[in-house]
Amino acid sequence: MSGKPQFDEAAVIAAAMAVFRRHGYAAASIADLTEATGLSRSSLYQRFGDKDGLFQEALAEYTQRVLRRMNAAQADTARSRLDALLRGFLPDASAPPRPAGCLIARSCAELVDLSAAGQGAALAAAARQREILANLLREGQAKGELRHDADVDALAWHFLGILQAILNFPNAGADAGLLDRVIDVAMSAWPAHPRT
Repeated sequence: MSGKPQFDEAAVIAAAMAVFRRHGYAAASIADLTEATGLSRSSLYQRFGDKDGLFQEALAEYTQRVLRRMNAAQADTARSRLDALLRGFLPDASAPPRPAGCLIARSCAELVDLSAAGQGAALAAAARQREILANLLREGQAKGELRHDADVDALAWHFLGILQAILNFPNAGADAGLLDRVIDVAMSAWPAHPRT
């Protein structure tokens, strides 16, 4: 035996990610995780150490996926790219179903239940999302699309809140059409023609 895991790690982490998105960290039991991943308790503990270790790897993978999607938005202007970024997360009925909600936001809401390392990972993930948005805003300032006196920090938090609404409000009954209108309203915080 090589000592290497005899299972598909990516599939295990994806299955655990779905459990943590559905239940949250505190409510996700080892039984839930072993059932979803197909691992025995001993294999789970041997490879990941404990629930917290598996959670941190699931959160890291989720964060990378979200950041890739955020960075993939394409458009001619910074403002249009931000608009495309937000609309890229709208629910898509034609796409394969995925768990609703955002693991980053859920983890930040559960900070009290996380280990110190888990807390740090959750806060860092949210900060990385916010930095992508802030960079778009700064680019807009540099190119004259956004006033130089605009409050980039406040706007970055604003648009992060809208992104979280898009990811989480479907659980509360908001459909894609309504969320599309929410984006229209949110984008009014960044005027299309700030110099006029």
